Amino acid sequence: MSSTRVRNATAGSAAVMLDRDAEVELSRNESIIVAMKVLVPLPDADFDTTEVAVPWKLLIEAGHEVVFATEGGGDPPRCDQRLLDGVLFGQLGAEPEPIAFYRELEKDAAFTKPVAWRDLDVADYDGLLLAGGHAPGMRQYLGSTELQGKVAGFWATGRPVGAICHGVLVLARTSDATTNASVLHDKRTTCLPKDMERGAYLTTAWRLGRYYRTYPAYVQDEVVAALASPTQFERGPRTLRRGTRDDHQHAFVVEDGNYVSARWPGDSYLFAQRFEALLRGNAV
Repeated sequence: MSSTRVRNATAGSAAVMLDRDAEVELSRNESIIVAMKVLVPLPDADFDTTEVAVPWKLLIEAGHEVVFATEGGGDPPRCDQRLLDGVLFGQLGAEPEPIAFYRELEKDAAFTKPVAWRDLDVADYDGLLLAGGHAPGMRQYLGSTELQGKVAGFWATGRPVGAICHGVLVLARTSDATTNASVLHDKRTTCLPKDMERGAYLTTAWRLGRYYRTYPAYVQDEVVAALASPTQFERGPRTLRRGTRDDHQHAFVVEDGNYVSARWPGDSYLFAQRFEALLRGNAV
């Protein structure tokens, strides 16, 4: 079990370290901000810029610690370069604010020196966040049985898990050790909708081939196949407008217990805020 850091107790007081299970009594004038430790596993390359940079930014702003992990560890991972440059004729890439967050992230010590998947002890973390991405390098992360084993161990703790877009595939492919079914079997969830994945592919295939088709099967089809019933899947509103930090009108997430899922980069701000709320709720 990881320890949690109390950033503020009373005005002018020193920061202290508290065990996660310690009973803390505060007077009416005291307030605390509890820092949780969040694990974000990534491939070496091709993850989605927005789906990583936005949650990272909002989590550290809230006072949490974010730890990155790659298969071999040591070297900094890289996002999908097309999302920085523009996928097609400078369009379809990440928005300016998430790109700015990513440029900050590139200088973060935890990002530049990620830990290796093999060295992860899931008991050290308070939350797990699984980002997406669709370019070929994502297969290293989406298809890793080693990573799935770590994810299964974390899922069994009952602590907060967030997955967005293709990241939901990691959970769909992760088996519960007691049932051998997917850990998502009894959960309500969303993921990258089939019509969005197909539309992106058909729009760009003439120039980029199968860039938007990570696997022969659509993400939604594989996720739904892992569920006890197709009715557990929620598609969300049919819009390509993106949510922002302050406007969630067009964003969508699904929450089921300590699990929150989202569909695409346009949901990233709401997704990050709801995941952070789960962390805070799990800290008390």
